[in-house]
Amino acid sequence: MAAAFHQPRSVWAIAFAATVSFMGIGLVDPILPAISEELHASPTQAMLLFTSYLFITAIAMLFTSWIASRMGTRTTLLVGLALIIVFAGLAAAGTSVDEIIALRGGWGLGNALFISTALAAIVGASAGSSAGAIMLYETALGIGMAFGPLLGGLLGSWTWRAPFAGTAVLMALGFIAIMALLPRSAAKPAPVEPTAALRAFGDPALRTLACTAVFYNFSFFALLAYSPFPLSAAAAAHGRELGAMGIGWVFFGWGLGLALTSVVGAPILTRALGLVRTLVATMAGLIAVMLLMAALQSSLAAMVVVIIAGGLLQGIMNTALTETVMEATALPRSVASSAYSGVRFFGGAVSAAVAGPIAAALGAPVPYLVAALAIAVGIVILLTGRGTLHRVTRPHLSAEEEATAITGGDEV
Repeated sequence: MAAAFHQPRSVWAIAFAATVSFMGIGLVDPILPAISEELHASPTQAMLLFTSYLFITAIAMLFTSWIASRMGTRTTLLVGLALIIVFAGLAAAGTSVDEIIALRGGWGLGNALFISTALAAIVGASAGSSAGAIMLYETALGIGMAFGPLLGGLLGSWTWRAPFAGTAVLMALGFIAIMALLPRSAAKPAPVEPTAALRAFGDPALRTLACTAVFYNFSFFALLAYSPFPLSAAAAAHGRELGAMGIGWVFFGWGLGLALTSVVGAPILTRALGLVRTLVATMAGLIAVMLLMAALQSSLAAMVVVIIAGGLLQGIMNTALTETVMEATALPRSVASSAYSGVRFFGGAVSAAVAGPIAAALGAPVPYLVAALAIAVGIVILLTGRGTLHRVTRPHLSAEEEATAITGGDEV
């Protein structure tokens, strides 16, 4: 394990930028109520910060493998980082929620370019075996997913603009490090056709899993993007103000659980139960989580515990579902992962867009009930299409392929 941390400076530069990039995913969550209050925006408008980010990411992910094969790994990384720096910096100076929503779309494009290329870059720049670099990458992923909400809460307790500005500054440091330390001679990925990911949906197994993922990710963002508002309401009902820092600590626990089970728990379960059984069992557990969140919204302590439990289950689900995609088809793994990742983000974009209006029209618990129904639909799709998954037995991925699965699972 110690060998994982004896890497060239170029590997450390990419790992640092990857950590910050993954932090950016959960960074916004703790400041949604503050943005809603200070910019006089409804919860629905504030949650569109996730929708625009995810919608653009979804589209971009369908083409990132082709873009990287044309521009090369180093250039794709730098372009992705540059876009994040520009749009995060502009978001920090935003004067209206609509303006920030639009800027988050550009941020999503940059993040898609960077994340989709970072694993290949860190492996290509590693010294000796790729296993150590992959472990370092997984460490960066876990740190970013866990500490993103905490950093967002810490900076957001000063002003909601600070998390955006902080991301821009940290990404600028990553840009400089990669520019200086990653050699220009880094090899280009194998050529990929522009429509490769779109044509991949002709595969029945991929269609089954992509549709399952759309409904699952609807529930994922019901928890991530909507929950800060019920949490704040539960605290207020008890005469407390949770604030950005309080929400940040809650989702630090969520992110830590997500990271731990995606890297450690999921491989153990899938080897013991097989991929499909793990998926069905985990989705059944997530239905219970959503129902509990709908029923226990008046209790702040119960909401915190259930959110963290949800993170533990979602970490398993993310990795197991992506591994199933990689096992289920004869498509090149990069193409299958790109197609699946692009489509599943649409589920999150829709969830973040509709949870607010559903809550306003039908009551605060209802988005969680709809999320539970969405997971149930996902289970039905998975079981109905199980005959298309004849290639899936147990995961038998190489270290690099398993890291790709973990990355695909956590790019949310």
